[in-house]
Amino acid sequence: NGAICIQPCSPSFHGETSFVCKERKWQMFTDACASLDVQSLFQPVRGKPGHGEKYFGADDQGNNNCQTDFSCIIPEILSSPAIPGNIADIVELLKKISLLLSENVNRGKMQSYSRIANHILNSSIISNWAFVRDRNASLILLDSVNLFAGKLFLRNGSESIQEHFISTKGYSVHKNTSGKSFDFSVEFNNTGNITGHVVIPEEELLKLPRTSKAVSVALPTLGAIIETSRLDPGFVNGMVLSVSLPEELQRILLIFEKVNKLENVKAVCVGWHSVERRWDNRACMMKSDNISSVVCICKHHRRTFKSFSILMSPTMLRNAALDYITRVGLGLSISSLVLCLIIEAVVWHHVTKTEITYMRHFCLVNIAASLLVADVLFILAAIVHQTALNYQLCVAATFFLHFFYLALFFWMFALGLLILYGLLFVFFKIMRSVFIATAFSIGYGCPLVISILTVAITEPKNGYLRSGACWLNWYEMKALLAFVVPALSIIVVNVVVVLVVVVKTGRSSVGEGCKSQDLSTMIRISKNVALLTPLLGLTWGFGLATVIESRSLAFHITFALLNAFQGFFILLFGTLLDRKTREALRMSCLSSRWKCNLAKVS
Repeated sequence: NGAICIQPCSPSFHGETSFVCKERKWQMFTDACASLDVQSLFQPVRGKPGHGEKYFGADDQGNNNCQTDFSCIIPEILSSPAIPGNIADIVELLKKISLLLSENVNRGKMQSYSRIANHILNSSIISNWAFVRDRNASLILLDSVNLFAGKLFLRNGSESIQEHFISTKGYSVHKNTSGKSFDFSVEFNNTGNITGHVVIPEEELLKLPRTSKAVSVALPTLGAIIETSRLDPGFVNGMVLSVSLPEELQRILLIFEKVNKLENVKAVCVGWHSVERRWDNRACMMKSDNISSVVCICKHHRRTFKSFSILMSPTMLRNAALDYITRVGLGLSISSLVLCLIIEAVVWHHVTKTEITYMRHFCLVNIAASLLVADVLFILAAIVHQTALNYQLCVAATFFLHFFYLALFFWMFALGLLILYGLLFVFFKIMRSVFIATAFSIGYGCPLVISILTVAITEPKNGYLRSGACWLNWYEMKALLAFVVPALSIIVVNVVVVLVVVVKTGRSSVGEGCKSQDLSTMIRISKNVALLTPLLGLTWGFGLATVIESRSLAFHITFALLNAFQGFFILLFGTLLDRKTREALRMSCLSSRWKCNLAKVS
């Protein structure tokens, strides 16, 4: 919004043509471009302040129609270009009309209001909204339209006002009304028709004590307009349907036709939370989803949920192969981690005879336990999201998922520090209790601090959860960086540790100062780290790629494969390929067999 020249105005009253520059907030009706000043419309002409309808004076010809239907200002508004400065002023105008002049909203007032709103809802000027200074302008518009339309007077029990980009319909409803519905068919420029359907279930109508009013507004472009000021990849793929219902009616059925009929992308039914100003999937549950339309069951609340739509998240690909890989991989991962912990329990006394081996297996057990809990939480988070339980549960699931995935990496970091300790501090022996305290501080303390700070900073600003999943947000407040930065940093550090091991073990002096058994253990640990670190780095590298290039099915499948099989990698490289562990397991099996045979003899 710096000094940007927008476009030449029409010739002014002095016969001049000038450029309007964005050095200040551009007024819609200046002397150079029009004859009417918007701000003057709201100066009291006669009557006392607070008498809303008297805030409109007569036009230049003495016509008092502005007091009843705002007709005098419509030509000036429709002839003005829908540039960012004008959009902001028109939004402010509509807000003031809704607040000051919403008494006795008849058909004429609603038509004029709709024509003004239609001017800035045109699909051809959606990109201009990105340059409006107030990022909440589209939200103010939505609230203003809902407020004004909700006071529409129904003549003969029904009313219908249709514009290209805003459509308002109202009906009188009562308990004997059979399946009352609102049908909308709104035409897009260059894209044909898009439809929406609002149905009030019969069981809801039975709750009405008397005849009441139901009004609904269809806004086919507002979803895209809202998204121009947001960086969330979950884009609105249907019209925004706002409803104004009696308090007794709390559940409605909404049918949205999709704008882009994408085959491999999931839809999410959402309601606009007018207090928190975000799309919220707690408001709706999906009843059905096909290639062309989505059926949602939504709860209506006057203060919070009055507007609804569908989000199509490119990060939520609908693919049978991807779902199958994820399910099978997670099952294998959880089974592998359980087996890993069982083996560690069986061989524990055989493989922890020295301080170094004890520390190594202590770290490995906590790595396996952290990933096991994270995998289980991953499944629970998916269940919480799919069943649309509640927002707080999703936040809790994301917090613990973030914590345990970080714990996995920080225990890998502790393993790397153990290698450095064994190689660089040959003659300094650390006490076991000191090591356990230090390892727990690193492995669980650091992740806990990061997780708490992340949720404390981003959640109050609605930037913690991503749209369409119980996981960290990337597109608004970059909450995902609280996982990506520590994880990738630890991977880099562990790679450096492995390089140090390679250099040190290549020198003959290393073996002179330390026990050959400890050196052999360090090399074994280094091999584990050398194998697991690139695999973890590659896994979450593809995870980051799915965020950046969210529509790539190849990235999603690769990440799902690597992520789901992390548990198997830990079992394979941390336990099964370790010679000492295999020997201890063989000895345990032989000992168990001997004890069994001895019991039979006895």
